[in-house]
Amino acid sequence: MNHQLPASGGLPTHEQVQRRLRPAPPGFLVAPTRHLFFTGKGGVGKTSLSTAAALALADAGKKVLLVSTDAASNLDEMLGIALRNIPTAVPGAPGLSVLNIDPDTAAESYRQRVLAQMDKAASEAERSTVREQLSGACTTEIASFDEFASLLADDADHFDHVVFDTAPTGHTLRLLSLPQAWSGFLEDNDRGASCLGPHSGLKMQEQRFKTALHALADPGKTTVVLVTRPDKGAIAEAARTSDELRTLGLNNQRLVVNGEFHASDAADAVAAAIEAQGQQALADMPPSLRELPQDRVPLRVFDTVGLPALRALLAADTAATTAGKALAAEPAASFPGLDALADELAASGHGLVMVMGKGGVGKTTVAAALALGLVQRGHTVHLSTTDPAAHLAGTLEGEVPGLKVDRIDPKVETQRYIDKIMAARSPGLDAQQQALLLEDLQSPCTEEVAVFHAFSRIVSEGRSAFVVLDTAPTGHSLLLMDATGAYHRQMLREYEGHGAARVVTPLMRLQDAAYTKIILVALPEVTPVSQAAALQDDLRRAGIEPYAWVLNKSVLAAGTTDPLLAARLAGERKQMARMAGGLAKRIFVLPWLTRPPVGVAALSGLVAAP
Repeated sequence: MNHQLPASGGLPTHEQVQRRLRPAPPGFLVAPTRHLFFTGKGGVGKTSLSTAAALALADAGKKVLLVSTDAASNLDEMLGIALRNIPTAVPGAPGLSVLNIDPDTAAESYRQRVLAQMDKAASEAERSTVREQLSGACTTEIASFDEFASLLADDADHFDHVVFDTAPTGHTLRLLSLPQAWSGFLEDNDRGASCLGPHSGLKMQEQRFKTALHALADPGKTTVVLVTRPDKGAIAEAARTSDELRTLGLNNQRLVVNGEFHASDAADAVAAAIEAQGQQALADMPPSLRELPQDRVPLRVFDTVGLPALRALLAADTAATTAGKALAAEPAASFPGLDALADELAASGHGLVMVMGKGGVGKTTVAAALALGLVQRGHTVHLSTTDPAAHLAGTLEGEVPGLKVDRIDPKVETQRYIDKIMAARSPGLDAQQQALLLEDLQSPCTEEVAVFHAFSRIVSEGRSAFVVLDTAPTGHSLLLMDATGAYHRQMLREYEGHGAARVVTPLMRLQDAAYTKIILVALPEVTPVSQAAALQDDLRRAGIEPYAWVLNKSVLAAGTTDPLLAARLAGERKQMARMAGGLAKRIFVLPWLTRPPVGVAALSGLVAAP
């Protein structure tokens, strides 16, 4: 892969970067703690900043391990190496190693450790039962956490620093709450959770969980770097995340504002609007964030792919190039807008529309707009989300006749599931057995099962109306897809020879192109397009074919002459050509808007019928 940037990007050499960085490194690189956690809303630049930080520490002579906890990580593309679930040295960066916590690999390793704990006299049937117990999404989650916890305990002692590039906020909060959840569960439970197999398989990790919890809460060992863009939604989520992390005992926090932009051409309406929106969002920052130590990183003309670009990201400001002005004058490729997509979707009369993609690409905006477009065209719509960090209500800011809006709330669904199971099984159990059943259902595993059941229930509504689902960021959604596939296989086994042909599982509905339309959303940048392509490949392996791609926030489609923005248009044009060259069967474009599309009126305007 060629990671060289064009000379017009004004990219400094490694030595120049080092000279510029030494006088005033960002605050999170001044006397850094051993563990650095980068977290925030999807698309704010966590991977770029965490990788740049790890690289800077390694360039300073430290031994550094960079860890991705995101199932949809693009570290491989940034660094130009294949990611593995063991530390891998990064060529060109002495002292830096990278590790990706791959959920499937972690789950298989966990299964093998649990099976190794079984009595040697155990029959093959007993071992098969255990393997089946360890085949669900819950096991995948706890296995991934087990790998994560080991790095906080003792498995990374030979590194000076461990830098974590985390999944988007909702998934990360779930991950960081697991030490507390499992430590409490193990303390009160002598048997262990059925979804994790034998008690020994979970109990043997108890001390590791406690060590991880202590390391996370120790300000001398762990710093949480909250990353945001100068954007109202990203800042609001950073504030919520900060509050939730404090409740978990993670009080040593810093804030980084990434991609701050200042227009150099006041007459350029697009550039002026981008700057004004950013500065207003920063001015309105909640007090809880404002009081945190803060760093700001300017918007760069280059994509953060390759070591030179990553080193330049945290360097002293590089001059914006003017070489992009000619590109801005060239006509953009012509693609239809969201109104045309709403027309196509409405033609089917009913069904499921799933909006998917990397965190921060605008899935919620697209999902809400499409739902309103279907209502405009005379249909009843249920708009929901599987994202733990849901923003539908804040995006719509109002009610619309014919549109039902809610979200799959993990806590509500978990309690509903527990109540349902207790009501079904309690009549045949005595008081002690009921207490044991309830104890088992209160394991953190139950949430995954409950969320899947809620997802399945909503999917089935597409038989008679439209359901639009704003999904969680890619990694979290793939875990939900795994659960859907596991349930499908289980149902086919149970009904084999007894009417299996009549069984309709959620996976079968997702595979039915007449029933389900998958909309992939991407920004016109290298990483979001690559991750959308990877998600498309994952879906196709599950027999699910995406219907269309939406390219969101296209500055090329909006038009600009600002030197810095214009310099970025060459990259945007390449991504459009890449998508049109075979990645996407259908492409719809939403231009960057001078006013954010928030509220029913603004969103309705994006999908108004001609």
